[in-house]
Amino acid sequence: MFIEIETFEEFTQLKEKEPALLGYFSTEACNVCKVLKPKVAELIKAEFPKIKMAYVKSDVLPEVAAQHQVFAAPTILIFLDGREYIRKSRNIGISELHREIERPYSMMFEE
Repeated sequence: MFIEIETFEEFTQLKEKEPALLGYFSTEACNVCKVLKPKVAELIKAEFPKIKMAYVKSDVLPEVAAQHQVFAAPTILIFLDGREYIRKSRNIGISELHREIERPYSMMFEE
């Protein structure tokens, strides 16, 4: 499931260490975020198990959000080999997210 990020350094280290990382940026006040988060977790767990998931509370860690130019909630960033590859913000569809992850994931992890 999601690793809750507590420091800027922790998120930076995860990006550098993990071949694939999903950053889920949210705030406590965001009701859409609370509904979307378990759906994203289920998608990743079922279809893309090699992607690590990190949860960033943008209101608690504004420096992490600002450093990644995240100004809306929810925002999903997917990093492959430490570089941002996919960015989704506000209106996020699970099937659309699945389609966008599928090709780079298969190129990276499946032979």
